[in-house]
Amino acid sequence: MKSSNIGGQAVLEGIMMRNGEKYAVAVRKPNQEIDVCVKSYKSIFPFKKLGKLPLVRGVIGFIDSLILGMKTLTYSASFYEEEELSAAQEKKEQILMGVITVFSIIAAVGIFMVVPYFVSSFFTNITSSRIVLTILEGMIRMGLFLLYIVFISKMKDIQRTFMYHGAEHKCINCIEQGLDLTVENVRKSSRQHKRCGTSFLFFVMIVSMIVCFFITAQSQWMRVGIRLAVMPLIAGISYEIIRLAGNHDSWLIQVLSRPGMWVQNLTTKEPDDSMIEVAIQAVEAVFDWKEYQRENFGLEEQEKEC
Repeated sequence: MKSSNIGGQAVLEGIMMRNGEKYAVAVRKPNQEIDVCVKSYKSIFPFKKLGKLPLVRGVIGFIDSLILGMKTLTYSASFYEEEELSAAQEKKEQILMGVITVFSIIAAVGIFMVVPYFVSSFFTNITSSRIVLTILEGMIRMGLFLLYIVFISKMKDIQRTFMYHGAEHKCINCIEQGLDLTVENVRKSSRQHKRCGTSFLFFVMIVSMIVCFFITAQSQWMRVGIRLAVMPLIAGISYEIIRLAGNHDSWLIQVLSRPGMWVQNLTTKEPDDSMIEVAIQAVEAVFDWKEYQRENFGLEEQEKEC
């Protein structure tokens, strides 16, 4: 299977697909028509060469994904607002969304990085082994992560979003298996993918456990500060693992990818045909899958021989 290098995310009643600097948002409007918006996105970091460096590109890509994700979510939500917003109201809403996003990131870092450390520190009376405490901290972090996913997956709106998430994966898998991008072929493709953001977050948990083992500062607050400071490094390493997984198919990669793909059973659901149709339009707006087939599967040559 050859990586197509396209990716995306589910939005409100739709899907965003990105290929390089070009992205498309396909949304199923309340009248059941599909709206497709195609635009270009340039990284907030002006130095392109810096964005190609290992580890650094992961951090930049993560920040860009957050910005683009917020932008496309806001766009998809605009189709379901009860009344038109004035320019001033729209500006205020964008500012509010920015504040909420920043706050959410800070809260997530606090909950998933700082809280597990302080909880695990209560067990110092039982054991002084740094290995045991680090593993315990990692297990608590993983447990919080899984509980969070299980909790939000019970929400009705999130369940539909997870169905669109499944449609996104199934479209990419369909393409990367050399199949024509049709509803029938997409429906029978897997809803799990090695380059998924869920797998990225899972690797963040695992990598953080390994990195935190080497934090040996004496001061408790210093250890917390270092944990926060190494978050970009953890994100960078996790991105490189996901990138490697997306471009290789060895047994080792399969083994490393399997736990993250198991977690995807929680964050993806089987979509209906109407959702698959939305996903297909999002893909075709930014990606020539027929050219991809000719380059990677030689389908054109096979047809000539027949």
